[in-house]
Amino acid sequence: MSSKYYVGIDIGGTFTDIVIFDSESKDIQILKLPSTPDFPEKAVINALKSINIDPGKIILITHASTIATNALLTKTGLARVGLVTNKGFKDIIEIARQRRSEIYNLRYSRPEPLVHRNHRYTVSGRISYDGKEIEPVKPADLDTLKKRINKDKIESIAVSLLNSYVNPSHEILVKEHLQGFKGYVFLSSEVNPEFREYERTSTTVVNAILAPLVSNYLKDLNRHFRDSGISAPFYMMGSNGGLNTSEYASKIPISVIESGPSAGVIASSFVARTLGLDKVITFDMGGTTAKAGTIIEGKPDISSEFEAAGKTHSGRSIKGSGYAVRFPFIDLAEVSAGGGTIAWVDEGGSLRVGPKSAGASPGPAAYGSGGKEPTITDANILLGRLNPHHLLGGKMKIFKELSENAIKDKIGQKLEIDVIAAADGIVKLINNAMAKAISIVSIERGRDPRDFVMMAFGGAGPVHACDLAEEIGIKEVFAPPNPGLFSAYGLLTVDIIRPFSKSGIGLTMDAIEKQLDALEEEAKQSLKMEGFQNVDTEKYLDMHYVGQSFELAIPLAWDSNPFAYFKNEHKKIYGYYSDDPIEVVNTRVIAKANVPKIEINEYKEGGLMAEESRRKVYFNGEFVDTPVFTRGKIPVGSKGIGPTIIEGYDSTVVVNPGWSWTVDKYLNVNVRRN
Repeated sequence: MSSKYYVGIDIGGTFTDIVIFDSESKDIQILKLPSTPDFPEKAVINALKSINIDPGKIILITHASTIATNALLTKTGLARVGLVTNKGFKDIIEIARQRRSEIYNLRYSRPEPLVHRNHRYTVSGRISYDGKEIEPVKPADLDTLKKRINKDKIESIAVSLLNSYVNPSHEILVKEHLQGFKGYVFLSSEVNPEFREYERTSTTVVNAILAPLVSNYLKDLNRHFRDSGISAPFYMMGSNGGLNTSEYASKIPISVIESGPSAGVIASSFVARTLGLDKVITFDMGGTTAKAGTIIEGKPDISSEFEAAGKTHSGRSIKGSGYAVRFPFIDLAEVSAGGGTIAWVDEGGSLRVGPKSAGASPGPAAYGSGGKEPTITDANILLGRLNPHHLLGGKMKIFKELSENAIKDKIGQKLEIDVIAAADGIVKLINNAMAKAISIVSIERGRDPRDFVMMAFGGAGPVHACDLAEEIGIKEVFAPPNPGLFSAYGLLTVDIIRPFSKSGIGLTMDAIEKQLDALEEEAKQSLKMEGFQNVDTEKYLDMHYVGQSFELAIPLAWDSNPFAYFKNEHKKIYGYYSDDPIEVVNTRVIAKANVPKIEINEYKEGGLMAEESRRKVYFNGEFVDTPVFTRGKIPVGSKGIGPTIIEGYDSTVVVNPGWSWTVDKYLNVNVRRN
């Protein structure tokens, strides 16, 4: 029987990771290549050229990318976008929620609006809050609108009219009048049919400005696949932890803004379910950032709104610093802390780490590619935590003397300390920043991290995992196989997941039930039109106390009381509940369709564990003679005590003194505090 392959490709800020699963032999191939930030599609093409398999035997390709979020951050590659709204409301995206994200910054400037004021067009007409037409749209306004859009050479249009989530007839009229327009047209009633005008408008604008970029990117990839003889389905990872067809991602690009970070959490969910772990904190440290999330009973935390291209402070998203997007996404705390994060000394003589990163080019000083700034990777090399001679199984040469020079010149001499003390200070400082991110998703949400285990992945995650676990009180850490490619692995563990929603304000429970049934039917038909016959659905209600400005998503089962469930959830999250009136704000349906997935192998115990070498590693203020093992040569059932270094192709597990470790039947390195 011939092999068939599933391919997962994850493009990060520093490296592009590829995982290939052979559905016949159950073998996994892995590959890590430098990313190409200026030409992101080139990284995918290079990845496929590097794998030595028959293109015709590839039956599935999944992909995660940061192309959308990078475009918003750098303001490059974005479309010339226009906004159509009601007269008197053209400045809604600029007024926003009148939230000042940096209240003590006298030189504060708000995020630059994505739509130039001259490209915000208004039309007459008005729909009331209950969906009744108060004033019709004047045909003359529509004629003027069409002429101005063509004159201004607009490439993509967002249409967001008042109360269109209740009655979209005016938005539909605008779209019909724009027939013949060669660009993209998006209606807020289709992109985000929920109340709150600013969030709905901002979401539609972000979708419109990203659509040409993401659509062209995916078209180029699909064309390359066909030219290469690959006819397999191609899916892109979504922000909500599910796969999207390339057609859906092109139409709703807001669905893939947080594509990259989601994959690792989904992989953690897959492993957590396999191991029977109920409470997991995910810790993903790559080349540019570190991210923390939580998984409860196999499911990651999901939030319904985020700030695209916003700022963070100690892992917290700063409201008002970016562009509001309402779409389900995996809730993560993120800090600028990766292997390439740069250490520096500020004007006051204090050691600082981040937010700047050396990225893929030039990278850390140790790579010998022209980097002169000291990074986290350079510090770990000097402390003996990373192999001072090579990485990636010997494919990437390391120049320890360059790390030493960078830290000495940029840190040690300025602080008048030796190079080892400087390196140790860098690591301690970055650990403190990452511990704050973990506390945000645990302690600040009423969860005791001591009740959780940690899943550490990313190229640098297992290097720092024990340090963070000690600081936050976690007693057990799992480092999965190939942690540096774990996100690419996660791309092969998930189904198509598609959200559908509609405002439910003012509806009776009978009307809500009918609306949910209609949404469920829409969800099933939508996925069936894309070729998915077996579609499962989950129903949710967004609920809050009357007058609150935030909601809780309540899973719905008609044999339970959603109002009682809401009170329990409210008490769990906010510490109290009341007997105040509760209202349903939105109805939601999550549709799921199966795609082929990776199968996890079990391995038998056996073989002898051979120590590869020993080297001096810095722990607790001194260098300690430490055994070093090659991960691929450690058999199932092997055990040891820290300090220990376990080196793999893509990552290194650092086991601190006071910890013990073992290798389980799935080849996870399980580290426990003694």
